[in-house]
Amino acid sequence: MNTCYIPENLTEALEIRRKTHALPLAGGTDLMVQAKQGIGINPVFKSPIMIITGLDELKGIRVEDDGTLVIGALTTSAEIAADERVFYHIRTAASQMGAISLRNTATIGGNIANASPKGDLPQPLILLDATLTLASLDGEREMKVDDFITGAKKTALNDDEIIKEIRVKPVEANYLFYHKIGTRKANAISKLSLSAMANVKDGLILDFRASSGAAGDKVKRKREVEEMLIGKAVSDIPSLKDGFLTAWNGILSPHAMPTYRRESTKRMLSYFLDKISEGAELGIIS
Repeated sequence: MNTCYIPENLTEALEIRRKTHALPLAGGTDLMVQAKQGIGINPVFKSPIMIITGLDELKGIRVEDDGTLVIGALTTSAEIAADERVFYHIRTAASQMGAISLRNTATIGGNIANASPKGDLPQPLILLDATLTLASLDGEREMKVDDFITGAKKTALNDDEIIKEIRVKPVEANYLFYHKIGTRKANAISKLSLSAMANVKDGLILDFRASSGAAGDKVKRKREVEEMLIGKAVSDIPSLKDGFLTAWNGILSPHAMPTYRRESTKRMLSYFLDKISEGAELGIIS
């Protein structure tokens, strides 16, 4: 039987974490599945667990004066999906994360900490250069989500730390795209997801970003490939597209991406670029 702690505040939780390295558990939509032993058998964890659902310091969504979006680690996918202050890609990914019951329970901090290559929320967070605030008794440190997730089920979280909040600074973009491919609409685990965005002004691509989920050991994004389009004229997209798509294909894992996944990614990026090239109406490309 596992030892279970239930702290009343963040300070107590950090003290427990430092002393016992207890595993933080909130929604449990990932951890409970991983620890299951069978029908009617209690789950077994490899370490003590600490139920942190009562920590108010880790809840809620706010926007700071400079426009930075701050999402508490215990904020659920349903809460994120319902809040119009949340940036499009994050809100859309949250709204498509499994069944309604799961979205009401699953937390953004847990989805990041689980570090599954198929996780819904890390993909748009990495697109937007989101950072994490990691708390311990020694204080707080901040790092990019892209750096925090080091591989499949692997993170840079120290054994005395807890994810406190996620921070996303505003990004200027006037073309937005998000698409997720799953086996079914309800409770679908991502087989492939793609976020893309572009900022176009006076016929020039001032910024371009894309990130692929379920495309390898972690979310795939590479600034060097994106820079093939940044600073270029929209009218040059047709001549640049093949080279860009080839370069993007090169960053995807050859093991995790069978042919249909590579082709699906290529088609989605091609579609997004074609819409920009054609002068589609600014906003969400669907």
